[in-house]
Amino acid sequence: MNTEIIAVVNQKGGVGKTTTCANLGIGLAQAGKEVLLVDCDPQASLSISLGIRQPDRLPFTLPDAMAQVLMDDQPGAEERKMDHHLVSHPEGIDLMPSDIRLSAMEVSLVNAMSRETVLRQYLQRFKGQYSHILLDCPPTLGMLTINALAAADRVIIPVQAEYLPAKGLEQLLQTVNKVRRQINPNLKIDGILMTMVDNRTNFARETAVLLRDTYGAKIKVFSTEIPHSVRAKEISAKGKSIFAHDPNGKVAEAYQNLTQEVMQLEKKRYIVRTDISR
Repeated sequence: MNTEIIAVVNQKGGVGKTTTCANLGIGLAQAGKEVLLVDCDPQASLSISLGIRQPDRLPFTLPDAMAQVLMDDQPGAEERKMDHHLVSHPEGIDLMPSDIRLSAMEVSLVNAMSRETVLRQYLQRFKGQYSHILLDCPPTLGMLTINALAAADRVIIPVQAEYLPAKGLEQLLQTVNKVRRQINPNLKIDGILMTMVDNRTNFARETAVLLRDTYGAKIKVFSTEIPHSVRAKEISAKGKSIFAHDPNGKVAEAYQNLTQEVMQLEKKRYIVRTDISR
């Protein structure tokens, strides 16, 4: 099984990264895919939104996994069988949770060898077990986000359809390009996803048009727009996806459409790769 690793990333907080990671992951699972979600944020928003109320009480989370990788990298250390300790969610995905100790791990990475690729080394253990691994990144461009970009094949960038979140895109794109040049030459941007779109206001519509005009020529802007919705904000407290919480709502429909767009992109890439190899 070929494994696609997708980083959901934006250094701006509150733009729908976690909501997108959870609902795209569960949307892919509903389409028959084998999906692992990885919470790369010390705030553990993804873990909490999927029903783990106290992730710091779990016996094993992402900082433990990364610490094992660092220990295996030490001279004279024999690589041990990695403890997985994944959490199964009732909607058909697996989760590697996070907790606040990931902040200390980020500090430790600064002085570590191969510091940018620790997460990639960990995820190698799951290659072939899952069709998709989705990484929910923290709202910074620090070492944890660099690790996610170094591990990923593709990037999805959620952007709130407002001026300031859109303005911060340039810095993120520069970081992605730098990681591509120096660490991960295979990294590609799947596209920009507009979130929390309120089409009742002229300002939101104008911002959406501006984003498409500014970036659409060089980066795909997904046709799907995730609408602003109070129901979508409720799901983190419910521990379930929008498909389970409000299956007939406009946000569930939007994430279904996004799932189809992502799978169509994969299908096109597969056809291109097949044609090249002939």
